[in-house]
Amino acid sequence: MTSVPTIPPPHLDPRVPSFKLPPGSCDTHCHIFGPARIYPYVPERPYTPPDAPLEMFRALHDRLGVERAVIVNATPHGRDNRVVTDAIAQSGGRYKGIANVDETFDDRQLRDLAEAGIEGCRFTFLPRLGKIPDMSAFDRIVERIADLGWHVDLYLPANLIPEFRPRLMSLPVPYVIDHMGVVDASQGLEQPGFTALLDLLRDDEKCWVKVSCPERISRAGPPFHDVASFGRALVEAAPDRVLWGTDWPHPNVPVMPDDGDLVDLVPLYAPDPGIRQKLLIDNPTRLFRFEQR
Repeated sequence: MTSVPTIPPPHLDPRVPSFKLPPGSCDTHCHIFGPARIYPYVPERPYTPPDAPLEMFRALHDRLGVERAVIVNATPHGRDNRVVTDAIAQSGGRYKGIANVDETFDDRQLRDLAEAGIEGCRFTFLPRLGKIPDMSAFDRIVERIADLGWHVDLYLPANLIPEFRPRLMSLPVPYVIDHMGVVDASQGLEQPGFTALLDLLRDDEKCWVKVSCPERISRAGPPFHDVASFGRALVEAAPDRVLWGTDWPHPNVPVMPDDGDLVDLVPLYAPDPGIRQKLLIDNPTRLFRFEQR
């Protein structure tokens, strides 16, 4: 096996944000890594993360004021989803999850994941995280998860949307595009990839977008205010189908963010309190099927 790069840990002392998240706010995109002695990383992983276990995850959310979370299983854990389902089991209903699955999973295994609090599965279209999915297998898996009420989470760069738009529009399940399509903020709101993302979001009621990971698309750096207009455009395009998340512990980012900065972007994305209620609480409750409070 070739050498696997080790990535940096998250910011170890994030500041308390100036913006106070409302009760019930949900971080819809975050990860737990390890501890590796309990949840080992697969040999074919594209990177090795420092352990960022459940205790660190809880402490981060306590500091930020996050009450609910959706844990996305990341590539280092491969198709072993226990790091997610074990955290859900200890959460008292506050966590849901997104799994990594493939065609080796039988129907019973998929149902077991659903019963454990999994609400969807993820496919990655970034070459640095592995090859583009086999789209025939993708279609077969999507057909199988439809009966579970799941959605598909897509790490899909916006510049690929024109190529994939017909397939996305025909999906039998909702789909979520991660991290604002990882556009380049320096290219402006009129760049083709971002306009394709906005058009898809407006045209297809199955399409959701995560207003997350500004550190990946910013070119100005912290506190990432050059990203605010992109998040606001997405929120305005479909206020009932946008989600917010931190992407903690921020694997493979160009600059490690202070999570307090990420929370303080929320009122820039959604200045209206009623829209923030949708972004942070109502939309994730509906998509991830949290219990109503």
